[in-house]
Amino acid sequence: MAELKPEAAYFFADDAGQRSGSIVFDMKDTSQMPAIAEPWFLAFNATISLRPVMNPQDLAKAGPSISKAAQQYGQ
Repeated sequence: MAELKPEAAYFFADDAGQRSGSIVFDMKDTSQMPAIAEPWFLAFNATISLRPVMNPQDLAKAGPSISKAAQQYGQ
């Protein structure tokens, strides 16, 4: 956890009763995924799911591509 420098971390039982956690951190590049996930695999035999998210600034920056996709693929 210290290496990730998380903005937030939450630990809970998931819907299947499994121990779970959600850790919010800033990943600069997808090439960091192995270094982030491997310690959890090795130390805890954990199942990892990475879910990218955007903050409001990221969403604003993506605006033109959202409009283009909507025009191209919208009905």
